[in-house]
Amino acid sequence: MEENEELTEGFPNEEEASDDALTRVTGMYKDWFLDYASYVILERAVPAIEDGFKPVQRRIMHSLKELDDGRYNKVANVVGHTMQYHPHGDASIADAMVQIGQKDLLIDTQGNWGNILTGDRAAASRYIEARLSKFALDVIFSPKITEWQLSYDGRKKEPVNLPVKFPLLLAQGAEGIAVGLSTKVLAHNFNELIDASIKHLKGKGFKLFPDFPTSGIIDVTNYNDGLRGGKIRVRARIETFDKNTLVIKEIPYGTNTSSLIDSILKANDKGKIKIKKIEDNTAANVEILVHLPSGISPDKTIDALYAFTACESSISPLGCIIEDNKPIFMGMTEMLRRSTDNTVELLKAELEIQLNELQEQWHFASLERIFIENRIYREIEEEETWEGVIAAIDKGLKPHIKHLKRAVTEEDITRLTEIRIKRISKFDLDKAKQYLESLEERIAETKNYLANLVDFAIKYFQELKKKYGKGRERKSEIRIFDDIEATKVVIRNTKLYVNREEGFVGTSLRRDEYITDCSDIDDIIIFTKKGEMMVTKVDSKTFIDKNIIHVAVFKKKDKRTTFNMIYKDGRGGPSYIKRFNVTSITRDKLYPLTAGKASSDVLYFSANPNGEAEVVTIHLRQSGSIKKLKWDVDFADVLIKGRGSKGNIVTKYAVKRIELKEKGLSTLKPRKIWFDDVVQRLNVDDRGELLGEFRPDDMLLVANQKGIVKTITPDLNSRFDDDMIVLEKWKPKKPISAIYFDGEKERYYIKRFLIENTSKEELIITEHPKSQLELLSTDWRPVVELEFSKPRGKDAKPNQTVSVEDFIAIKGIKALGNQLTSEKLKNVNTLESLPYEEVQEQPANEIEVVIEEEKPSDEKKDGDDDQQPTLF
Repeated sequence: MEENEELTEGFPNEEEASDDALTRVTGMYKDWFLDYASYVILERAVPAIEDGFKPVQRRIMHSLKELDDGRYNKVANVVGHTMQYHPHGDASIADAMVQIGQKDLLIDTQGNWGNILTGDRAAASRYIEARLSKFALDVIFSPKITEWQLSYDGRKKEPVNLPVKFPLLLAQGAEGIAVGLSTKVLAHNFNELIDASIKHLKGKGFKLFPDFPTSGIIDVTNYNDGLRGGKIRVRARIETFDKNTLVIKEIPYGTNTSSLIDSILKANDKGKIKIKKIEDNTAANVEILVHLPSGISPDKTIDALYAFTACESSISPLGCIIEDNKPIFMGMTEMLRRSTDNTVELLKAELEIQLNELQEQWHFASLERIFIENRIYREIEEEETWEGVIAAIDKGLKPHIKHLKRAVTEEDITRLTEIRIKRISKFDLDKAKQYLESLEERIAETKNYLANLVDFAIKYFQELKKKYGKGRERKSEIRIFDDIEATKVVIRNTKLYVNREEGFVGTSLRRDEYITDCSDIDDIIIFTKKGEMMVTKVDSKTFIDKNIIHVAVFKKKDKRTTFNMIYKDGRGGPSYIKRFNVTSITRDKLYPLTAGKASSDVLYFSANPNGEAEVVTIHLRQSGSIKKLKWDVDFADVLIKGRGSKGNIVTKYAVKRIELKEKGLSTLKPRKIWFDDVVQRLNVDDRGELLGEFRPDDMLLVANQKGIVKTITPDLNSRFDDDMIVLEKWKPKKPISAIYFDGEKERYYIKRFLIENTSKEELIITEHPKSQLELLSTDWRPVVELEFSKPRGKDAKPNQTVSVEDFIAIKGIKALGNQLTSEKLKNVNTLESLPYEEVQEQPANEIEVVIEEEKPSDEKKDGDDDQQPTLF
């Protein structure tokens, strides 16, 4: 055998067989493996573009149609029937059928078919029943236009593809793993698919986005039309039930309540989040209660659930389908166009068959009328042979068939001879004419449909939506997600310690000085007496350098935390003062903060979360003829620059000590904060509506439609309800006006109040279940217009204008208020407020921030609590 000769079989023959025989697998790979891969791709894992079915699904639907008599069939019986067509076992058929049934589109189910929300499996196939849904009967089957093929054993006929007149693949979605190939087509909304098909037929553009049966929230920014490389993010819907309880009402696609709860418990065990307990109250709808320990922020916990649990995940779609027995990659838009065009072709084929049948009916009905009306049947009485009978009828028909659309065949004449005497004796000419006219109308109508095929297809889709679209509204809410930084929301599950003299920092140094709580994914920033700085990951024990002077959790891109420092530049050198931020670094790299000379020494250091600038007193050593040995230095006079700047000279003489004389106020501008309505979050990135400039003590006023009012610190991690109606900078002396309907007294009340307690939520309407807030105004002097309902048999009362300031004085937040009217109101409209000149706030003591080394970046979050300056 030649060295390069390929073995067509995978094994050597008997003569060559030996312990050291060489077996080449080239032929095995080329033939067997390639055949197997092709079979798995085409016959098992990937759906066809023509009907959206995998082979097993197509065979299940065909079997259900064969068994269909309007009643339910045991799934076990359907599986057994399908095995006539499907070469694999009953388990694969039953699993595929359950998956179709759970999508609630093609199969009308009865019994326990499992639960996609909880992950519970369906009952055994002998206990559950199924039949085709009305939608499936209308859309999937049309035997006259179906192409048939022999089943795998040649005993039965099965459809090559079902004539599906709907974008079924996109409605149900598909997922499969073949050999060297996979597919993941996500499910889309039923009504949106129909709307998109109609737009395509009208020549308009459209966009398609997934919609999942588990509901949830989805971000489709990077969907990429479902092609390779695209990605969507899915989230659970989490709401604040009360200050110590969160409720999960919808779960992301690809999870169930069991796996979701497991992921939350694992995150809790790892210390990423803190929870007290979880209750799963899921039944028809998802309801998972997450109970939090006291003191844990619900808003921060929601972000942590998204960051560390299955409450948020990413799905990468992959649009791979079979077309003409070849796997191809295709976007969802193109899939819908192909499906819609295929539907038009199927409708055309059905109309052409229908037209042909109607014309045949008209042809024979015309022949029958001629045959009976002209008594041609009498001309066969004398004929003794079959040929004579045929010839006699043919001869009798000839004078009357000029108006027919086609020639009369022997088959037509044979059918005439089969007409019964009873039918001839009861023949009604008027009814025959009416029947022919109705056929002519239907033929004209069908021809019109064929001539206007696109309009007919549009009407077809509209009828589908009208008939089956109710209750199939979008379940998954499309929203742009905010990016959650894990380091900002992780629970601080460990403690950080430092051994300043030896230069060690870590979580295992419990006998040394405690610094702060931190998490195991935090970075920490360390400053040394030599004037060096390093940022490193939290670890059990890390050596930095001897004589550590400051340790803290590091926040990247934090431009508000300002470090104040005075250092001696080398042995006997002058002293310099500097202020700087640390916004970006290379981890585990030592950065010099002095001019870099040997024996440099930090004389004074402080870290200030809001750019505070203290006043210090400089004491010099007595040396020679120095007259001034003591003076004050204000850090507010020093510009904030990059960490590499040398600073301003303080003195060229030796410093004895530096004392803190006066704590400083913030020297930074108030932060501008915006609210981005798209992601429902605060930001400092100039996105959305500007809420104002905020100093450290400023707060936000928040109110919702339920009548709950509160003030909060403007934390960028805060979350806001969908029913929020007021979000603005809180001004303590500015009154809030409210008009509400009291459910118990069934009267309208008006009240004006100030926020009395900034630490808790307040309900400003009565607690009766029928009570509801009509209007909430934060204007200084609002004016409203009352629009009254029209009583039966009477004219409506004229609209009334009310100045809230004149109607009621400012009272307590818990006061009921004054009765506004006893009449029924149709609307309460806001008019232009009365003029009011607001007292302007005192401007802050501002200095400009100058960044020399770091690239400009937006501030994200305030620093930690104030730390006392370190004196040396």
